[in-house]
Amino acid sequence: MKTDLSKYNNSWYQPGSMVKRLLWYVVNELFLRNPLNMSSGLKIFWLRLFGATIGNGVVVKPHINIKYPWKLTVGSHCWIGEGVWIDNLDQVTLEDHVCISQGASLICGNHNYKTSAFELMIAPIVLKEGSWVGAKSSVGPGVVFESHAVLSLGSVATGHLEAYGIYRGNPAIKIKERTFIK
Repeated sequence: MKTDLSKYNNSWYQPGSMVKRLLWYVVNELFLRNPLNMSSGLKIFWLRLFGATIGNGVVVKPHINIKYPWKLTVGSHCWIGEGVWIDNLDQVTLEDHVCISQGASLICGNHNYKTSAFELMIAPIVLKEGSWVGAKSSVGPGVVFESHAVLSLGSVATGHLEAYGIYRGNPAIKIKERTFIK
């Protein structure tokens, strides 16, 4: 059997009306992806207007990209760093005190390489309280970070990250426990 992309069909996937997605595309380009917009408040305003649930004290750095804000929940006192890409084809949930460092990617979709039509597969991502996605790291579909889990610089998470675990590599493996000085 061979891959046959002419059979690809994701008509089952309906992330929102075409008008809503088009309007969001324009707002995303002007206010979130634009590196000149330094205002977290303005970005948060637009995200909420388009359906994101966002807590208090959230910091959103310049030049980020969010696919569908209506599939995004952000708790209080979270940080979303420069150049972050949240490709939320499915729900992305960040609980309180979550940090996503610069250049990180959260990707809720992939394609099924086992089928000739290369069907779209999606799954939510959950980052529980106090977890941290290191700079230039990637988080794949269906991944859950338990409380205070860490994915270190440039790593790739494809599975479950245990509470207080520190993970590194591609695929990320647990290297030690996270401890706090104070």
